[in-house]
Amino acid sequence: MTDAAVAEVTVAEPRDAGTREEERSLASDAWRALRHNPIFWVSAVLIAVFTLMAIWPSLFTNTDPREAILAESRSRPGDGTWFGRDIQGYDIYARCIYGARASILVGVLTTTMVVVIGGGIGMISGYLGGVWDATFSRIGDIFFSIPLLLGAIIFLSSLPEFFNENYFLVIMKVVLALAFLGWPSLARLMRSSVIQVKPNDYVQAARALGASPSRIIRSHILPNSLAPLIVVATISLGGYIAIEATLSFLGIGLQPPAISWGIDISAAIVGLRTTPHMLFFPSLFLSLAVLGFILMGDAVRDALDPKTR
Repeated sequence: MTDAAVAEVTVAEPRDAGTREEERSLASDAWRALRHNPIFWVSAVLIAVFTLMAIWPSLFTNTDPREAILAESRSRPGDGTWFGRDIQGYDIYARCIYGARASILVGVLTTTMVVVIGGGIGMISGYLGGVWDATFSRIGDIFFSIPLLLGAIIFLSSLPEFFNENYFLVIMKVVLALAFLGWPSLARLMRSSVIQVKPNDYVQAARALGASPSRIIRSHILPNSLAPLIVVATISLGGYIAIEATLSFLGIGLQPPAISWGIDISAAIVGLRTTPHMLFFPSLFLSLAVLGFILMGDAVRDALDPKTR
């Protein structure tokens, strides 16, 4: 091999390494950061356990959560059951396991609807601007001014009895109430993210080459605007689970025979001083579920934020 060829190979090697370094995507960088973050793994384990509880509760217990044994009412942990029994004689451990399904369903469905509605409105508002931006922004301000919890109580109180006929409709009425009032915050976030991305050179180049607005949004703006939405949606999911428990505690959200941590917390208030375990275990499961999604949101935010790397 000649000296010129050796020099060419020597020069080409660092250029190829640099090219491979530049070709790393945001997703690969985020995953690399997440793998080394212990908070991510803690939250992932919590979310996986609660998701498994929601999908397959019989894996954790064979006890019927609706089987009432009044003779063992208010029995303490260790008296034949892991967590004791409540005032109706229900097994608290079984109800904590089965209560994950309603809470996870409400959180996931509400977050999905809020992301679709809020993200779509924010995308249209930020990309089109002008009268569309002004109209959607003012509509969002109206909804944003309504307190979420108070608005959800009024919304749920006005729904017909049709929504109490089966388990899925009971879940959906809470989801609709939270999604109806929760989309403006994500719409604002998506709008600001789109406005930041729209002036970039690659978007202007695509427009100059004759790309249609739908193609520009799908191929350039949406992929580069989703990161903040994903972070906030993950954190908000835990908040929606907490709000569902609050509504069920107040007797406005989920209703028996549905099983929910909020319902059990409400029922445990009567024995707070004499049998605090009836309140402790549902509250513990609720807190851990909310904590898991909040920690996941924090970990994803740190991974997607280039300032932290």
